[in-house]
Amino acid sequence: METSCDDTSAAVVEDGRVLSNIVRSQTRLHRPYRGVVPELAARAHLERVIPAVERALKDAGGRGPDAVAYTRGPGLTGPLLVGAVAARTLARLMGVPAVGVNHLEGHVLACELEHRPRWPLVALVASGGHTDLILARAPGRYRVLGRTRDDAAGEAYDKVARLFGLPYPGGPEIDRLAAGGDPRAVAFPRPSVPGLDFSFSGLKTAVLYHLRDNPGPARGARLADLCASFQEAVAETLTEKAAAAARRCGARDIALGGGVAANSRLRARLSERCAALGLRALLPSRALCTDNAAMIAHAGARRLAAGAAPRAVRVDASLALASWA
Repeated sequence: METSCDDTSAAVVEDGRVLSNIVRSQTRLHRPYRGVVPELAARAHLERVIPAVERALKDAGGRGPDAVAYTRGPGLTGPLLVGAVAARTLARLMGVPAVGVNHLEGHVLACELEHRPRWPLVALVASGGHTDLILARAPGRYRVLGRTRDDAAGEAYDKVARLFGLPYPGGPEIDRLAAGGDPRAVAFPRPSVPGLDFSFSGLKTAVLYHLRDNPGPARGARLADLCASFQEAVAETLTEKAAAAARRCGARDIALGGGVAANSRLRARLSERCAALGLRALLPSRALCTDNAAMIAHAGARRLAAGAAPRAVRVDASLALASWA
């Protein structure tokens, strides 16, 4: 089960094969507020989690699971509690273990559901709440190489979309409009901080100043150019940092994860950069990029098989990614 933020998801995974993956989006619920309202998200999870589980089990053939994995963090406390209580209750009723999983670990290992990664690899997890570069020497062996110092990439997309007058969530809207724009139309700065960390607050401010200094409606061809130029700055920054991390660590694969990993320009640019460097880009299907329970089930199974599965643990909204003990 995955309930870390605003998507209610339940999935069944067996031996690395996704038998079902049900996702119930809350986008319409939060759109009027231009962001996720934690209390509303938690209440929506309460309504949707059991129907999602029933549908996932039915689509997988109805057979009971050997274990129940759930997201214990990071995320929003209320939604995390809903998923944890539901998962532990289901596990107790079925007489199987309940396995707590780190949400970021789910994104790192999602690539295994569709690819055969070569370890060590570098994982770029980019979403509304995270922008992290992670060295995975093997499943369960992680080191965070860099993270955002302010806005996450997805958060920057949503804030810039609001400046453009676009609806929430902003990422898909900007991606759609950017397809008809010129990425060289506006020379937005490429955020640069030392090492492998990220910072997107300056880019967001640059967009704000550009709109201030160039008044007029942002629509039509101008809006498409603005979206393409902003998106190019984000994609280039993420790609170059990920490539630098891979070279530094001797990794041959770069795996994408998180909602921003569904962005068409980021996927294309990372593929091009990896091909030029003799690396391989592991791009999960878009259904496995956004928050989903299949990646949580797979990570839980990995932990359980290794004897490193934390059980009956509290949720933690700020849970850090740690290697298996």
